[in-house]
Amino acid sequence: MTYSIRTLIPADLPRLLALNNAAVPAVNELNADALAELVEHSHLAVAVVDDDAVETALGFAILFVSGAQYESENYRWFSGRSTDFLYVDRIVVADGFRGQGLGQVLYDAIFGAARREVLAEVLCEVNLEPPNPGSLAFHGRLGFVEVGQLSTKDDTVVVSLLAASV
Repeated sequence: MTYSIRTLIPADLPRLLALNNAAVPAVNELNADALAELVEHSHLAVAVVDDDAVETALGFAILFVSGAQYESENYRWFSGRSTDFLYVDRIVVADGFRGQGLGQVLYDAIFGAARREVLAEVLCEVNLEPPNPGSLAFHGRLGFVEVGQLSTKDDTVVVSLLAASV
């Protein structure tokens, strides 16, 4: 199979909602309205698709730049640290497609977008509590390093705040 990136379209939203909520607790659960609002206000929202079935998103990423009106605790922490970044609010790959290079395809597109916009860093967070060691290892292989930690959601989640130079 070969994979490509395409911009999200409104018809993707029901599938993305299912993918997102199947990935909890690696990402927070959303309802349809919250997901639509995230996509609408994002700087960039993309899907990874099989080139032979481009209508079906196998994964997605939602991204923000500095200056967005976005209330995420993690985004606000990064915004206090830098103004020259592309923030990965969420990146999700469908169960059954993990480990097949789709995350790398998404991050290649993310870093490509950051380079085109002449941004210095790509920023994201990965859960430490509840633990997500696979994602931490994956991000480490991509060159992400921890720049802080943050306890969120009334101390029920601890995240590693990560940065990678573009």
